[in-house]
Amino acid sequence: MTTPLPDAAPTNWVDRHAPAAWRPWLKLARLDRPTGIWLLMLPGWQGIALAGAMRGQGPDLRLMALFAAGSALMRAAGCAFNDIVDRDFDARVARTAGRPIPSGQISVRGAWTFLVACALVSLAILLSLNLLCFYLGVGSLALVAAYPFMKRITWWPQAWLGLTFNWGALMGFGAALRGPSTAFTLAVLAGARLQGASLSALAAPLSWPPVLLYASGVFWTLGYDTIYALQDMEDDALIGVKSSALRLGAEAPAGVRAFYAISLALALLAGWTGGLGLAFTAAAALPGLHLAWQTRRLRLDDPAGALRLFKANTLTGLLLFAAIVAGAWRA
Repeated sequence: MTTPLPDAAPTNWVDRHAPAAWRPWLKLARLDRPTGIWLLMLPGWQGIALAGAMRGQGPDLRLMALFAAGSALMRAAGCAFNDIVDRDFDARVARTAGRPIPSGQISVRGAWTFLVACALVSLAILLSLNLLCFYLGVGSLALVAAYPFMKRITWWPQAWLGLTFNWGALMGFGAALRGPSTAFTLAVLAGARLQGASLSALAAPLSWPPVLLYASGVFWTLGYDTIYALQDMEDDALIGVKSSALRLGAEAPAGVRAFYAISLALALLAGWTGGLGLAFTAAAALPGLHLAWQTRRLRLDDPAGALRLFKANTLTGLLLFAAIVAGAWRA
């Protein structure tokens, strides 16, 4: 029996309740560590909420459910791809040596099969959304495919992760715009009966508010993933893997403070350009305070504390989501 990864709770539900034969696959999908699912899902929820708040409405609950399912599936596919590419590195890092591929619990071929299955179910979900969201989803694949290689070529793979993980903010906003599903649109196109009005609606460009929200998320991820990378500084330096934590060194806490400050400023700009009410500005103080609390607690010599702070960003994202929802109130 393998030892649970340091960043997976020793009493996680997979080790406690899942059948033994399922555990390697659930761990390949990182379902024993759900923080990543939340951090991938929340930008999408924020984009959905922003589109609703700009119309003076609450977020679309159906879209939120679809994005929750899609985030879990795409995170699973992304983790499988990352583990396939990084299997040799992972075997040499204490925190990751117990992952299913480097530990021999799952073959590379099996991991590819798992990845394709998750991607196909995700595609079915994407086809139920409008064409703008579909295009954005397809566009994200280049970011996902390049991410595992970034730690080999740049000191800032955390910035690339930010570009990748927060793409959902654009997709969520785009999905909330009116328009028929991609599957319906493609079916109509096949019959050459698509009306001009539908084409016009589908071609509507994204406005500045979701773009600013996306940029805010990029800096947020750059901050929290720099915190996460503090756990691996010794191993990364030994095997030649690059990270923002290694690049910043002793200045990592100051860097995280700067990234978080920029993130909060961009989130406020997204709300203000989107015409969100004063309730948004007031409520946005809460994620701001939570980010400040993280920077005050951050210590370079406390990997366990860094992991706790990283996980705390689930609450940060939920607080910003709540602030955006509150922004629908114009009184």
